[in-house]
Amino acid sequence: MHPKPNALPWLSLSALLIVLDQLTKWWALTALQPPGMPHPVIPGFLNWNLAFNTGAAFNFLAQGNGWQRWFFVGLAVVISAALLVWLTRTPRREWRTALPLSLVIGGALGNLIDRLHASQVTDFIQVYYHDWYYPTFNVADCGISVGAVLLILFGLRSGQAR
Repeated sequence: MHPKPNALPWLSLSALLIVLDQLTKWWALTALQPPGMPHPVIPGFLNWNLAFNTGAAFNFLAQGNGWQRWFFVGLAVVISAALLVWLTRTPRREWRTALPLSLVIGGALGNLIDRLHASQVTDFIQVYYHDWYYPTFNVADCGISVGAVLLILFGLRSGQAR
């Protein structure tokens, strides 16, 4: 008897996200100098603006004296490992679970690469409206956010009667 195919092939999406994230960060580092100088893309809404973050989302714990780097490295490894185990237990056809998990894994590992290589995460996407600015983010952050939202939405939907 053959076991049912699991969702591990969805890790190819994680790998694609990591490559896209690292390529866009390389582009930002080479094209958007100096850091902090906005490059308008859609005036009044979107800039490319090179920034660095030693903390987590919204610069959480960015003011630490370096310990937070290893805290976030460990957190990314533990969360990615847990999600990987979840993928191994998910049937391949259950894309509503596999897709979000793969996005979160790819995003977490994309930012992990930055933390290990440079002790900080490279951000460059800046969304704003008038004097309101959303914290600058990157492609990996998009993967984490979209994956988490999809996981919640699909989870809520699966609880409804069909």
